[in-house]
This record gives sequence, C-alpha cells and structure tokens, in this order.
Amino acid sequence: MDNLFSHVASAPAPGPSEGLDPVVFAVVVPGTLARAFVGFTEHTHLWWPLDGHSVFGAGSYVEFEENLILETAEDGRSAIWGSIDDWQPPLSFHASWHPGTQALWSTELRVAFRAVDGGTEVRLVHNGWEGAQNPAATRMEYQADWPGVLQRFVRFMGGSGE
Repeated sequence: MDNLFSHVASAPAPGPSEGLDPVVFAVVVPGTLARAFVGFTEHTHLWWPLDGHSVFGAGSYVEFEENLILETAEDGRSAIWGSIDDWQPPLSFHASWHPGTQALWSTELRVAFRAVDGGTEVRLVHNGWEGAQNPAATRMEYQADWPGVLQRFVRFMGGSGE
C-alpha cells in the first residue's frame, strides 16, 4: 500500500469484518503528557507525512479544528478526515476516521496519552472495521502504515524514531 488513503481510489465490494482485531500501536515520546497531547493535536501539520498519507498531498495542511480533523489543500479545498466525539485533553480523544471518503465508511480512532518513565506513552487504537467499505483490506493497510506515521510523531517530539 502506498498510503493510508489509498483505499479511496478503488472501491472493492465490502468484505466480512467479523473477527478483525483492532490495530493497536504505542510509542513513547519525551516530555510531559500535556506536551505530547499538544504536539499530536495542535501541531499535526508539522509532523504528519502529507506527501504519502493525505487526500491532497504535500503542501496541504492538517489540523484539529473544533470537532473535526480537517485537511486543507493549497487551493482552499478541504477534506474532513474525521469527527471528534470525545475530547479529554491531555488524556485522550476519540474520533470517527474516514480520510478521503464519506463519513458513511468511517472507522474509529482513539489516541490515549499516559505518563511513563522517560516521557509519555501515546497509544493508538484503530477499530470499527465494520464501518469500512472493505473492512479486511482497510485494516491491513492501516496495520502496515500506522507505525511509520507514529514514528514521524516520535521524531517530531525529539525522540529517536526507529
């Protein structure tokens, strides 16, 4: 898979979603809980790999705007990546997740922040695959791509990305 949003280009028939486990990844970043939360949610445009994981590509801008996760292209077009339905700074947020597609095909994303020795653990849980147009393929794509996205965040926060 080339990027987190490549499933948008093709629209295969929906597949079975029973038994699809959540995709779960955790990374540790240096700094406090509040610093990690702000880095993730207020400075997303500085670390998110837009060149390979976006709707409009490099040069666009991604942000958490009120209750939305939004990407804006250089020409002003915008795409909603998700809607935030639980916002608990600096501990966690939960959102529907449907970058590059309709909210009808959304999955669920929860990101939680927890103080640990050496900084803050950022734990991402992506599930709700039954909401995806092709549940098994979508899960497989995110399983492959989330580690690289999270390592970009680790490096942005001053950690040693693996």
